[in-house]
Formats: sequence, C-alpha cells, structure tokens
Amino acid sequence: MPYKIAIIVGSLRKDSLNRKVARSICAIRGDNLDCSMIEIGDLPLYNQDLDANPPEQWVRFRNQVAEADGVLFCSPEYNRGIPGVLKNAIDVGSRPYGQSVFDKKPAAIVTASPGSIGGFGSNHQIRQAAVFLNMPVMQQPEAYLGHVSDDSFDESGCLKEGPLKELIANLAHAFAGWVDMIMRSRQLLAEDAAHAAAQKQAEKEPA
Repeated sequence: MPYKIAIIVGSLRKDSLNRKVARSICAIRGDNLDCSMIEIGDLPLYNQDLDANPPEQWVRFRNQVAEADGVLFCSPEYNRGIPGVLKNAIDVGSRPYGQSVFDKKPAAIVTASPGSIGGFGSNHQIRQAAVFLNMPVMQQPEAYLGHVSDDSFDESGCLKEGPLKELIANLAHAFAGWVDMIMRSRQLLAEDAAHAAAQKQAEKEPA
C-alpha cells in the first residue's frame, strides 16, 4: 500500500509555487505516495502555557502528522531563512517535550524560489530542525529549486515539460525510495528483534 505522506508547505499563498511543487512530486509517485496537504495557517503561535489544554488546531495538526509515515517539507525562503509560519508548525508538532509527532519519520526538504539560490538558507534551517527532531532526512538529490515561477506550470498547475520537471521527477522517485527504505529497514529490524527474543526464550526453557 502507498505510504501516507504529510505535506507541510511554508507558504500561505493560494497559488504558492512550493505548494505546486509538492503536488507535482506526489502526482509523479502517486503509486507509492498517498499525500495529504496539512494546513498550518490557522495554528496559534506556540505557547508552552497552553500545553496542558492545547488549542483544537494544535490537536488536529499533531494528529494529522502522527498518522503519516513520512513528511515532505516544501518551502520558500523569507529573509534568508525559514518562514515564521513553518517554524511555528514545527514547534507545535514537536511539543510537549518528549511527545514530538515528527520523531523518526522519514522526510525530504524541498525549497523553491524565483531567485537563483533556490531557498538554500531556508532549506538548511529546516534540515537543522529535523536533526533535533530525530527525522531521517533524504540527503540526495539536494533540492534547491531556483528560477521557479508561475510560468513553470500550466493552467492546471502541472509542471510544463523541461529541465525542472525532470529534476522534480528525480526528487519524487528518490523520496519514494527513501521512505520505502526506512520503513522496510525498521520492519526487518523489528522482525530480527522478535526472532532473537523468541530464540532466547527457547534457550531458557528446559529441554
């Protein structure tokens, strides 16, 4: 069955370039990725005082991410850094301490921008947070998509033929493979642990 992927976009704009990129990645690998766009614009700012009685928006967001097998971050760069709305979503999902919904979920980080550096600063700030969140993040191919504009997409929001579509197709295949590798590896490790425990128990039992 396809893996459930939570898409978190760092832009609230209706026609966000990064939202279109995220949809394109999932459309290319719809056979393996079941993607859901997780909205973050309505999340109240994180305040530790609210942990005991969290807002319903926090609860909804945390449940949606918790149900996913992996996370795809797609974001622009604001002032050489991560957009505030995305940082707030990361903070909300990571708290209360020790109950992060991001823990151990395989992830990919894609940043797209009309500029030439493709959101490099934002990409690495998200990556830095993901390290602390204990998320195995896809390393290659790196995804700093520069010179992306509305003209990169047709009227239906689909990518036009060209180098950008080829690059995003490579990202889509790599991300699908990354999630599959992480999930299968964990399954095999769990099976090995169960087998070892059974064997150890059998050795304790009298012949």
